[in-house]
Amino acid sequence: MDKETIIPDVSQTISGAFRERLSRTPDKTAYRQYDVANQSWNSSTWEQMATEIARWQAAFAKENLQPGDRVALMLKNCREWVVFDQAALGMGLVTVPLYLDDRPDNVVYILKDANVKLLLVQNSEQCRRLLQCEESPEQLQRIISLQRVTENEQPNDPRLESLADWLFGTNGELQTRETAANELASIVYTSGTTGRPKGVMLSHRNILANAYASLQCADVGINDVFLSFLPLSHTLERTIGYYLAMLIGAEVAYARSIPQLAEDLLTIKPTVLVSVPRIYERVYGKIQDGLAEKSPVARKLFTLAVNVGWARFEFQQGRRMWSPQLLLWPLLNKLVASKVMEKLGGRINVALCGGAALSPDVAKLFVGLGLPLIQGYGLTETSPVISVNRVEDNIPASIGTPLPGIEVRIGENDELQSRSACVMLGYWNNEQASNEIMMDDDWLRTGDKARIDDTGHIFITGRLKEIIVLSNGEKVPPNDVEMAIALNGLFDQVLVIGEAKPYLTALLVLNPEHWDKFAENQGVDPTNAESLSNTDVLKAVLQRVNAQMQAFPGYAQIRRISLYLEPWSIEDGLLTPTLKVKRNRIIERFSNIIDAMYKGH
Repeated sequence: MDKETIIPDVSQTISGAFRERLSRTPDKTAYRQYDVANQSWNSSTWEQMATEIARWQAAFAKENLQPGDRVALMLKNCREWVVFDQAALGMGLVTVPLYLDDRPDNVVYILKDANVKLLLVQNSEQCRRLLQCEESPEQLQRIISLQRVTENEQPNDPRLESLADWLFGTNGELQTRETAANELASIVYTSGTTGRPKGVMLSHRNILANAYASLQCADVGINDVFLSFLPLSHTLERTIGYYLAMLIGAEVAYARSIPQLAEDLLTIKPTVLVSVPRIYERVYGKIQDGLAEKSPVARKLFTLAVNVGWARFEFQQGRRMWSPQLLLWPLLNKLVASKVMEKLGGRINVALCGGAALSPDVAKLFVGLGLPLIQGYGLTETSPVISVNRVEDNIPASIGTPLPGIEVRIGENDELQSRSACVMLGYWNNEQASNEIMMDDDWLRTGDKARIDDTGHIFITGRLKEIIVLSNGEKVPPNDVEMAIALNGLFDQVLVIGEAKPYLTALLVLNPEHWDKFAENQGVDPTNAESLSNTDVLKAVLQRVNAQMQAFPGYAQIRRISLYLEPWSIEDGLLTPTLKVKRNRIIERFSNIIDAMYKGH
């Protein structure tokens, strides 16, 4: 471990860790972000960050907030996110991160539930949307807009103020209030796939213990560069891409947007990536689309590179004997693998994937091409990481082994359970939910079914509440089926249905570009909505669906489908802010169509 790494026992709190970082490396670059006005990347040192944090604390002081009061922020990833968080925590306030794209009614619910006193938003349009909700957040004392508010944009609310005006004339000394490590630092609201979100209470100790345990699982240090694009309101990004990076003194660059991510990778050339499977799945899909346009020879060469690279990986992991085909790797790396890695910046040492299950096919492609991709697992309730693969001990189909200091066990119904200093304090204002997830001996129920092999690696086998039981008693994990289908570029979103039914059906949202080509090949008009229910089209799509299902048993095959072009979204209430599907909400919305797919059976 790098000698500059900050140990939680020294800092005690998150604001204490920042102060310790400031004292050790004041002049080192801490953050980098793009300045749209000047069209350039600007850097901030730890000393510059501290000066800005002190200004914000002086502004906070004018609001008559008391230690323990909740303050919220709804921003895209940027240095101001960190400034707000550190300024608040240094004064003993509790931060409540909100998703930038969340539905206004959901945000208002959180603001009211946590009794938030002050809110920082990206722009005044966000403020207007919140104030127009049926239940307006009256308890808010101040709303601050990061972007300047013009008279034309000004919602008729005296609480709204632009950041520049709020900060005008303020300055002061950096404050770090004496705070116990086990005091509440943040309330993070879970996505709520089955109902209203629950506020996870995380202490300073919870978060710092998780960040410190995580950094012992990878060779990272002060010279690393993180590219941050997973929202900071997501606990994985916040703990690993912010707090862990601060403990080691690494630089963090904020990506401009997901559409510009490919360009930012080439510019920033990060050494560490933290992501969810969807990003890798998108790149995988683009690679597959590109291969479809290439010659058969080029496709075979690519496949050979992945297969030989995978064999090389297995050999390096000690799970396969050396074979002569490995001699091909230098050539295949030069012709194929290195070109893909260059598009990711060319110098990634660790690519962490978490938040959901990563498809084995996607993992094999990237690992085979030489990306040091490690899958981990955790929950917001565990700050969040419970387990992770190590680069030198990596079984991509698993979620790795527990972090140092974290206990795991398999409980009743094969449920994975965990106990550690990272486990939350409980749910805010929800003692019943806290009692349901926490056991008497401080073990936390994850709700996921798992098994642990003789090497200590954990394998998730399903969700306790998300197993489809067909009317014949056969059990099907819908996530596995949906993931397999979604690997085909024709499908953007998939929901499999079949609870208490004789067979499986699926609702499929199609990729517009792929649909245009597919429809033309079927001789139908892609712009005509009736084409989606054309009998020949449905048969052809169903063939493609079940071609993805060859690894599944017969009872898991899809029998009927329904096609759509309008994607499910956060706005229509069918996705959570972390883009997880709200299964019950979609089934309710499309109940008539689902009933029709089972009519006569």
